[in-house]
Amino acid sequence: MTAASLLILAATGGTATSDPVMQNEVGRDMISLHIPLLLGLGFLILMVAWLPLILRRLPLSLPIICLGLGMVIFSWPPFSDYSPHPTETPVIIEKATELIVIISLMGAGLKISRPFARDGWALPVRLLALTMPLTILCLAFLGGWLLGLPVATALLLGACLAPTDPVLASDVQIERPANTDEDEVRFALTAEAGLNDALAFPFVHLAIAASIAGFGMDVWKEWVITDVVVRGLVGVVVGMILGTLLGKAIYKLPTGTRLSRTGDGFVALGATLIVYALTEYLHGYGFLAVFLAGMSLRREAGDHEYNVRLHDFADETERLLMMILLVCFGGMIIGGGLLQEIGWRHLLFALLALLVIRPMAGWLSMTGIKRSAGERAIVSFFGIRGLGSVFYLAFALNHGDFGAGNDLWPVVSLVIFLSILLHGVAVTPTMRRLDRIKSD
Repeated sequence: MTAASLLILAATGGTATSDPVMQNEVGRDMISLHIPLLLGLGFLILMVAWLPLILRRLPLSLPIICLGLGMVIFSWPPFSDYSPHPTETPVIIEKATELIVIISLMGAGLKISRPFARDGWALPVRLLALTMPLTILCLAFLGGWLLGLPVATALLLGACLAPTDPVLASDVQIERPANTDEDEVRFALTAEAGLNDALAFPFVHLAIAASIAGFGMDVWKEWVITDVVVRGLVGVVVGMILGTLLGKAIYKLPTGTRLSRTGDGFVALGATLIVYALTEYLHGYGFLAVFLAGMSLRREAGDHEYNVRLHDFADETERLLMMILLVCFGGMIIGGGLLQEIGWRHLLFALLALLVIRPMAGWLSMTGIKRSAGERAIVSFFGIRGLGSVFYLAFALNHGDFGAGNDLWPVVSLVIFLSILLHGVAVTPTMRRLDRIKSD
């Protein structure tokens, strides 16, 4: 039934008026605008496929375009009336960003073919074990000193902004699963983005627990046992076991029953949801499990071309969701009132976080690593912040008691906004130069 038919039925007392969607003003407006919405969505989807070809040699990125579109669209009536705001729809924001992060993590896992070895993983291990904790501590201290945040809230701010985002960092990651000769920079940033989202979760849980019960000994004991050890082990074990079992179902069953015979890329989405849901049901870290499951699937695939199909489907799904969520994020910035709440302290915090703290922590953590100064500088600089930070903040505020925790939205949004602009402009010339140096 078309929008015109629904409106006619509504005007004449037809049965459509009994539909719950038609019982509120928002529903009626969405129905009346659904043709323009479909038109706009169609153009945006085509742009997701087309723009990367145009932007390949320009200092721009797809996230910048989507963010700008959102800011433009939601500044015009009637769309300005429906600008998303984190304090009004926190659960929707949490669940939407959760979905795109897990899909992105599966795609990242499917790219990595390098086996676990001390030498091969030295760089990402440094980034995870040293860079991220140091970044959390520095950001938490800066949040308390510069923004006057309570300790638990400052810790939450550091935990939200420390991880490299797996969604927006695709331009600096391994491009295709077939690339077995990936350079160290792309490999390190891919592995970091895949693993540090899960490793940031214990600090988010610590901030949540501290916001409710303080930093007493019982809180620390529960945190170490449950949030660090148990949840982490469950995530590792479930992710690797399920990834291996799914890999055997895809590639190793008798020829006529292998899932790879279907050629369907959406198997990657099914595997992602199964691994994440079961891990969360068992109280483990689903983000960690999904990434490790993706790596296990990649290992089981060997040289099978179906792994490329799985990755491509995950990548396409991720880009579509990213487009939609970044448009909404642009609306949240321009129409949700967040810009009006930003002051000079927020701006100083964001600049220090992006230009000083992450680069400094990354550079120091790679001391002694036998890589060129240029490679170390690129890895240190590209600590991209994005939709993962939105998820962590929404999750924590929905489960904790931070009092003025909603005051974190302006500064977190500003850091993400500046990261999208700064890293988006720098990524194309930087990675092109890296490739030239590698080929010389």
